[in-house]
Amino acid sequence: MREDFLHYVWKHKKFDILNLKTTQGHKIEIVSTGAHNQNSGPDFFNAQLKIDNQLWAGNVEIHIKSSDWYAHHHEIDKAYDNVILHVVFEDDAEIYRKDNSVIPTLEIKYYLNSEVVENYNRLFSKSYKWINCEANFQEVDDFIISNWLQALYFERLEQKSRIVKQLLKSSNNDWEAVLFKLLAKNFGLKVNGDAFLSIASSMDFSVVRKTNSSIIRLEAIFFGQSNLLAKQPNNDYENQLLKEYEFLKQKFQLNNVGVLPLKFFRLRPPNFPTIRLSQLANLYHRVPNLFSNIIEAKHLNEFYDLFLVGVSDFWKTHYTFEKESKPSPKVLTKSFMDLVLINTILPLKFQYAVNNGKTPDIEIIDLIQAINSEQNSIVQGFNNLKPIADTALESQALLQLKAEYCDKNQCLKCAIGNSLLGK
Repeated sequence: MREDFLHYVWKHKKFDILNLKTTQGHKIEIVSTGAHNQNSGPDFFNAQLKIDNQLWAGNVEIHIKSSDWYAHHHEIDKAYDNVILHVVFEDDAEIYRKDNSVIPTLEIKYYLNSEVVENYNRLFSKSYKWINCEANFQEVDDFIISNWLQALYFERLEQKSRIVKQLLKSSNNDWEAVLFKLLAKNFGLKVNGDAFLSIASSMDFSVVRKTNSSIIRLEAIFFGQSNLLAKQPNNDYENQLLKEYEFLKQKFQLNNVGVLPLKFFRLRPPNFPTIRLSQLANLYHRVPNLFSNIIEAKHLNEFYDLFLVGVSDFWKTHYTFEKESKPSPKVLTKSFMDLVLINTILPLKFQYAVNNGKTPDIEIIDLIQAINSEQNSIVQGFNNLKPIADTALESQALLQLKAEYCDKNQCLKCAIGNSLLGK
């Protein structure tokens, strides 16, 4: 038995509420269960109860055993002075107030809905292989799942937007600078994301603004700050970059001491940092007012058009400075653009709208639902239980569900878990 289950039972009245009595035999009538408190202090605030027809207003505390009151030292905590009912699964000790009056206790195990308890035991039986409810997941109503996934997506979106808030603070509310850092991190993918972010953070965004009319200058700065330029150049192109970088380094007082080393190991050549840096430079060269374009764009194809960039001529026949390869334009793929949209553009647009007092829900939903579902082991795992992921909204929501609810056994806070408990 878990305490959060008793919270669920009390909050949703999943017990016989008509015949309640305290352990001393006094009749209890619930007028209001109170507001569920997720922070420190009593579990439910501002409850209203009638005990033997006397109306009481105050807080409710819930424990597995009555003795937990003393184990948690509530008897010396003023926050618990206004507790009017102690709800426990097992009454193993009498609890007193400071004035030595007994705190009324409800031993709830005698009033629990047997079907809810059975569902609870099945849900947390530990016989599952992947998630607690995998045996019954397909029974959950589609409407419940759909509404819950939409809520989960926005929960995940808010989490992703936290980095936007952090970067805004460190960038003096320069949205263009924030976009640049977020894009850089995204272009680096998981392997080089932090390194790319360190590159973007090593320079003021005004440097990009002042040099984006020249692709060779942008690339010189990006490759120079990333420590990829050799002291003894391998070819004319690298030599040109090195000369440009030495000039720009002095002009803008650039420093790359804090830049993290880039990794090539186990990356497919199209994801080499050299290629991604050239693509990022070409993006800012081709679309100098990128932020305003992104904010104004409403439809998926507009974003695809914005991000339809490739690499400079040298990189069409190279993956590294040293070795030539078969010619290839190396343009950003739609799958990569989708990742940029999911992880950078939508969180940015969401936070920008919030900061300007707007509600971006409809626009965000339209965009995320226009993107195909991501393909990964977690999404596939849920689809094996019940086919539910068609768009990126569902796939992102399922990632949130697995990480924040399933893996943490938070079934009682999950709409799907609640549905199965109440069946």
